[in-house]
Amino acid sequence: EGATIEIKGNTENGRKCGKLKEKIYGNRFMGEIEISEKVEEGDQAYFEVKLPKQGLKAESNYIPCVPTILCTRMQWDKKEARRGDVLTLSAEFENVGESVDAVVVIYEYDQDGNHDKIASIPTEIKNRKMQLTWEYEYHEDTDEIPTNDELKEYGKSYNPPEYFFVVVIGGQKFGVEQESGLLRLRDRKKILVLDRYGIEAANREVTLHLADGTEKQAQTDDKGIVTDDGLVPGRVSVELKPPKQ
Repeated sequence: EGATIEIKGNTENGRKCGKLKEKIYGNRFMGEIEISEKVEEGDQAYFEVKLPKQGLKAESNYIPCVPTILCTRMQWDKKEARRGDVLTLSAEFENVGESVDAVVVIYEYDQDGNHDKIASIPTEIKNRKMQLTWEYEYHEDTDEIPTNDELKEYGKSYNPPEYFFVVVIGGQKFGVEQESGLLRLRDRKKILVLDRYGIEAANREVTLHLADGTEKQAQTDDKGIVTDDGLVPGRVSVELKPPKQ
């Protein structure tokens, strides 16, 4: 317990890869050594370990060095989605083979960092490009999304459902900082507007007070209905304007 351990990283061709001098606790040690970007492809990395006071030394197994995978142009084909929309997710890569297995994980973004996993989709990167389609569905009741006024009490602001995706290749994750951009939900509502007497308010101007604190002007049809498929998700209150004279 507390024994000193010394570790040096090397490659088969003699490139140094850093070193550590730490303590062992519970008969275990875990550490990290960075493989230099100057290491050539095909070289073999390994580490040497010593316990000086115990007079022990050993050498690890060898692993092949490959170029760092780079991911660029992660994006959705739309900035906003409605229920049932089919979306295209895409990304481009460098330093991967012609055909590589990957997994795309879609998360619902949370301002506090507690992102919820929505879907996990196996895919394949071909010719250094990834592209797949995903049908967007939202199964929750948008009326339960806290409004901007409700969140002000806690020093927060309205946040609609937003999504980003991550690409996982052999344990490496790309896009964890929302490089794909955030996809926003837009909701469709069909609202029947009645006047103070309970009569359908046909062909009347109304103001829609939305969950994010904004307003939108609209007009009912000849049956007193307002239909809109571009609303921010959440509760809507309707203000009926006086009829035109």
